[in-house]
Amino acid sequence: MFGKILIANRGEIACRVIRTAARLGVRTVAVYSDADRHARHVAMADEAVHIGPAAARESYLVADKLVAAAKATGAQGVHPGYGFLSENAGFAEACAAAGIAFIGPPPAAIRAMGSKSEAKKLMEAAGVPLVPGYHGDDQAPELLAREADRIGYPVLIKAAAGGGGKGMRVVETAAKFAEALAGAKREAKAAFADDHVLLEKYLTRPRHIEVQVFGDTHGDCIYLFERDCSIQRRHQKVIEEAPAPGMTAERRKAMGEAAVAAARAIGYVGAGTVEFIADQAGEFFFMEMNTRLQVEHPVTEMITGQDLVEWQLRVACGEKLPRSQSELAIDGHAFEVRLYAEDPSRNFLPSVGTLKHLALPRRGAGVRVDTGVRPGDVVTPHYDPMIAKIIVHDRDRASALRRLQRALADTEVVGVRTNAALLARIATHPAFAAGEVDTGFIERYRDAVIPKVEPADQRALALATLARLLEWREQAAARAVASSEPRSPWHRVDGWRLNGAGHEEVRWKEADRELPVVVHYRRVAGANLPAVDNAIDCRLEIDGTTTEASVAPGRDGSFRATLGQSVTWARVVRHVANDGGVDYVVFTDGGVGGRSLRLVDPRDVSAADAGGGHGGGLKAPMPGKIIDVRVKDGEKVARGQPVIVLEAMKMEHTLTAPSDGTIKRLLFAAGDQVQDGAELAEFEPAE
Repeated sequence: MFGKILIANRGEIACRVIRTAARLGVRTVAVYSDADRHARHVAMADEAVHIGPAAARESYLVADKLVAAAKATGAQGVHPGYGFLSENAGFAEACAAAGIAFIGPPPAAIRAMGSKSEAKKLMEAAGVPLVPGYHGDDQAPELLAREADRIGYPVLIKAAAGGGGKGMRVVETAAKFAEALAGAKREAKAAFADDHVLLEKYLTRPRHIEVQVFGDTHGDCIYLFERDCSIQRRHQKVIEEAPAPGMTAERRKAMGEAAVAAARAIGYVGAGTVEFIADQAGEFFFMEMNTRLQVEHPVTEMITGQDLVEWQLRVACGEKLPRSQSELAIDGHAFEVRLYAEDPSRNFLPSVGTLKHLALPRRGAGVRVDTGVRPGDVVTPHYDPMIAKIIVHDRDRASALRRLQRALADTEVVGVRTNAALLARIATHPAFAAGEVDTGFIERYRDAVIPKVEPADQRALALATLARLLEWREQAAARAVASSEPRSPWHRVDGWRLNGAGHEEVRWKEADRELPVVVHYRRVAGANLPAVDNAIDCRLEIDGTTTEASVAPGRDGSFRATLGQSVTWARVVRHVANDGGVDYVVFTDGGVGGRSLRLVDPRDVSAADAGGGHGGGLKAPMPGKIIDVRVKDGEKVARGQPVIVLEAMKMEHTLTAPSDGTIKRLLFAAGDQVQDGAELAEFEPAE
């Protein structure tokens, strides 16, 4: 076994490798960019080496810096994780040339599968079924258009050199092909430095099923069953599960053996994933092979009881596979959801900012959380916006799904927008519960699963107000202790008056609405004494409706609230927003995503809305690079018309006109870098 390894990655995969290595007695070296100087994986590792600026192309993607860090620290192996250089044959060769083991497949295997078009040729020769398509070298747009006509629409354009949904477009008609091709090539060039694409027939309601394979240096290769990764947005996986719902033993064996045949065809060693696309009838076709560990590997670990990172380390040291095919069996069912910093209601636009509050499900029996962040960390525009992976396991699919729903209810994030509510809605959707999954699930059930921005209800207003009352009392208690008369009744904020009861008004703001809540304190029978159980008793008047209420503090910042006849536990997180305003985010039992309300304070002067598309301008929703401008100065546009294409987090984001109007003047051009909130164009709404 290695004495020391360097982890050429960041985030949750780096933390995952560090944990397994520590259990095996292997020391670890982390690498970090300027943006990750205080990151969780850096704190967890035995050593850490700085490798450059925040931009990945100047740090995590520079092979020479990684090899130099390994040599300087005496690391005997390099674990590439996933993403970055994990599927870069040149990096694997550089490690070997330096006498350092690359904990992954041989460079030849990476190259064989690195080009999707070349991989399909190999798979065809190996007898692995393929989707009808075009995988040739000729990239002339006219030829590609003719091939698309031959294949028949809808057609899928895919970057030949990469994955993760980058450089991928679904084209419904010939009229839309040229524009989709140009966009796919731009994105592929930016993400992989290669704009070569391939074409495939796009199957209606396809399922994305992948098989985990593992090979060793002794010629053995096995499969560790399948994962269903059909729940996707923008061609990127959101929820994975193992085993795949509805999978028969016969088809599982056929897919597993096809995956092993694919791996053997290229002399594969280590962990890899053979990805298939399957139609509703059960027929399956080879899509690609990921020559690395996958983000969703934990669901395979949960149903097999194996540690795939440990397997990687052992195989890289020349050991035989820890288990034979006959020794592996499926135990129960597992789900993994990816908690992303993004806004589903804005076409999954990534969200950047500080994680001012982060509460993830408690790890325990059947619940696992893989994360690379902590409260206070910053989600930057430089890397993938995944906050955590929440993984659950139980005896069967229905039981595992219930456990997933409970885990999501325990998830709280403040500081960035997340897809938590989306995940929760999918997990409770009847079609998902029935196992009716395919890659079009989210789009088909869009209205049901993508949260809509709705006005705050009276319950949210009441809970935010009760939290404010507890906050007042804590502040008053602190002032009393610091004063010369700590027992003076004038320190009390429970409505005490010399004669009669008093009231307060708490004002909230949501969008353009001001929402007042009047608090009428109730006097305790006999005297103005503290309420039982340290509770505050009152009546809340909201929009003409009066509700009897009480609130008592609990543990970990939570509190118990009584509203009429209902009792609930809640947590309200107070934080200062980027514009200087004070927001209160309400989380309740069974609620996911949180409801944010702005506290109205006469002394507070909040910054103007920087959301973009309002107030006479069109603004950048995040830092990025303008790669295309679709309009000219003075051009009239319609609501929803594409105006500017912004590249951020290696993906293209099309900014559209917020309403009918006129682009009076463009303030940036293609190629310009822009900051979050930068005004991109002067926009004049139509009368």
